[in-house]
Amino acid sequence: MFDGIQRGLSSALKKLTGRGRLTEANVRDGLREVRTALLEADVNFTVANEFIEKVTARALGQDVLQSVQPSEQIVKIMYDELVQLMGPVDHSFHFAKDRPTVIMLCGLQGSGKTTTAGKLALNLREMGRKPMLVGADLQRPAAVEQIKVIGGQLNVPVFSEGGVSPIEVCRRGVEFAKKAGHDTIILDTAGRLHIAEMPMDELKQIDKVCRPDEVYLVCDAMTGQDAVNSAKAFNDALDLNGVILTKMDGDARGGAALSIKSVAQVPIKFVGMGEKLDKLDVFVPERMAGRILGQGDLMGVVGKVMEAQQKISEEERARQQKKLEKGDLSLDDFRKQFEMIAQIGMKDMIGSMPGMSEMIPEGEDPEQALKRIQGMIDSMTLEEKKNPDIIDIGRRRRIAAGSGTEPHEVKQFLNQFDQVRGLMRQMAQMSIWDRLKMVTGLGKMGAFMPGAKLKTKGDTGHRKSPKERAEERKKKRKKKR
Repeated sequence: MFDGIQRGLSSALKKLTGRGRLTEANVRDGLREVRTALLEADVNFTVANEFIEKVTARALGQDVLQSVQPSEQIVKIMYDELVQLMGPVDHSFHFAKDRPTVIMLCGLQGSGKTTTAGKLALNLREMGRKPMLVGADLQRPAAVEQIKVIGGQLNVPVFSEGGVSPIEVCRRGVEFAKKAGHDTIILDTAGRLHIAEMPMDELKQIDKVCRPDEVYLVCDAMTGQDAVNSAKAFNDALDLNGVILTKMDGDARGGAALSIKSVAQVPIKFVGMGEKLDKLDVFVPERMAGRILGQGDLMGVVGKVMEAQQKISEEERARQQKKLEKGDLSLDDFRKQFEMIAQIGMKDMIGSMPGMSEMIPEGEDPEQALKRIQGMIDSMTLEEKKNPDIIDIGRRRRIAAGSGTEPHEVKQFLNQFDQVRGLMRQMAQMSIWDRLKMVTGLGKMGAFMPGAKLKTKGDTGHRKSPKERAEERKKKRKKKR
């Protein structure tokens, strides 16, 4: 997600690296490329220009803080402005107190409106509500059948009727829900292929008859400026409460997410991150800004890891936690961590963890790289997994032959694993927050992909063996004496 704009902004910010002061010349030079990256990402022209003007005004003449590079200050300024551009967002539902709450969905055909209705129903049910779906899209063939299938998968009732108008279907659906004891009604209305063809009068009538508490526009994020234009047109007609952007996982540009709030004056409330019915997330401007700037989404990662951890038994989770805190990490334990990441989704993790996408060689399939590492571990003996320090050149050749890799790849992986194991021991002495920050920089599993390098300050690229490090410690002790 947002790969194009991330690369463009990263290239632009490199122009500011190494500067001692943010002057008008170097700021404007760097931000000129930022503007180009935004426009290439299909950000609205006016929005891009205003954004650059605000960042420039804040950045000009600022002294570089101690130990902070100008590029880092620019990133902070851009982050703040991106958050302001996309937010604030009220994620709560405004439920009616004395009657069922009515939520109305509208949008163009192909935006994922019917699937989104199911996703919303699932979210609401998990909140303890009793939702009901109303199939009022009588324009698109099989739309009513689709929502019935979705309702069946979720065990959520669906109201539909033939031979009457969509307005009447919605009205009767609301009446039925009241009698049946449902407290939340989701209206799936009709769409068209283009804004000019939209039955706005029909939607206005449904709005007048059913008095929805929330009206959401469902937009395809990949349509860029078309999504922004749709949001503006629908908001003019219906007074929207929010936008739900779908297909965000496939949007490499990000123009819609950055432009809608400013142009249409309506906030993005939820984002669809896949076709599965549980893939609907609240839209958090802070997280989105972090991802756009290549800074990752730490809280998103933590949430996904916690969700995956819930599937592990309490006893196994306690055992893993104890070993991690002690830094007593075996290759078997390490493999289990990779399996958990595979459950979460490698692509999700790459987009969410800071710097991770840069650590994977261009063109390398993360899932294939993961399998290669698992193959290396599986080709080791039990003793080698427990004590990888015993793996010499002969063992590396055997492991490489068994896993379809090269001996130097096995050596690189073992050196990186040894570094992580040492850092885990340091983490045992840290506070919870310090651990979390370290995991963001150190737990980049992309660093273990073949061809990637895990570097630290002053690193020359050479990885010393345990024997070499032991010799260095001996020399230091002799000097002290």
